[in-house]
Amino acid sequence: MSIQAINVRNQFKGKVREIIRGDVVSEVDVETPWGIVTSVITTRSVDDLGLTVGSDVVALVKSTEVSIAKL
Repeated sequence: MSIQAINVRNQFKGKVREIIRGDVVSEVDVETPWGIVTSVITTRSVDDLGLTVGSDVVALVKSTEVSIAKL
């Protein structure tokens, strides 16, 4: 399943692997078949969405800039 009403091409279906809660923002690690995607969202959003470890989610990735550093 993908979300059709959002104009984002990079959608990664996965499961919440870990939530690191903060007072204002939280880190949410999503395990996908392509690796871990980490999102930093408000803790209120974590609660409103009812996110827990094991929740099925879709990570929506949109970037207006991609930076590259030489190794």
